Amino acid sequence: MPSVDVYDNNREVVDRLELREDIFAVAVNPHVLHEVVLYQLAKRRSGTAKVKGRSEVKGGGRKPWRQKGTGRARSGTSRSPIWRGGGTIHGPQPRDYTMSVPKKVRKLALKMALSQKLLDRELTVVDRFGLEQIRTRDFIQIIDRFKLEKPLVVIAERDEIIEKSARNIPNLKVLRSEGLNVYDVLNHHTLVLTKDSVGRIEEALSR
Repeated sequence: MPSVDVYDNNREVVDRLELREDIFAVAVNPHVLHEVVLYQLAKRRSGTAKVKGRSEVKGGGRKPWRQKGTGRARSGTSRSPIWRGGGTIHGPQPRDYTMSVPKKVRKLALKMALSQKLLDRELTVVDRFGLEQIRTRDFIQIIDRFKLEKPLVVIAERDEIIEKSARNIPNLKVLRSEGLNVYDVLNHHTLVLTKDSVGRIEEALSR
């Protein structure tokens, strides 16, 4: 069974935490991770891009000039795609980008992402941050003390002090345990879990 050190704000080991093997020691399949990341990114797309085709552009009901005798190329409407102000050929239309990925596969992919972070030694468990007031400078000091690069911080429940202290720090994101997802875990270089959030994550993924 894998285990990790639990640190305090001063980066001193205060405890040792046993992790569930079926969540933090899962064999990683890159194809599964790829599918779930695609699913997440596709789900975020609004799919509302829209341009007007030839039949939708206002005007153009009258033939610009007669068919023959003018010396110019024939034209049936001023709304032709080759005219300025005309319709667009094969332009984007509203569509749904969402993909279908089974819930079990999505849950398995999250286990794989967590396992990979632990395997790469990019997972840090903190007892608690213990900030007494909203202050970005104090939170930056904690992050610098751990020498974390582009961290994803996961907390067990809503904590206004942590969330507001971290919101202006570049390349840092704070998530509650219920919002943990594959894309954010893989997109950030290091993963920081509070001790309480580990229990919440294991409970959610073991159902």
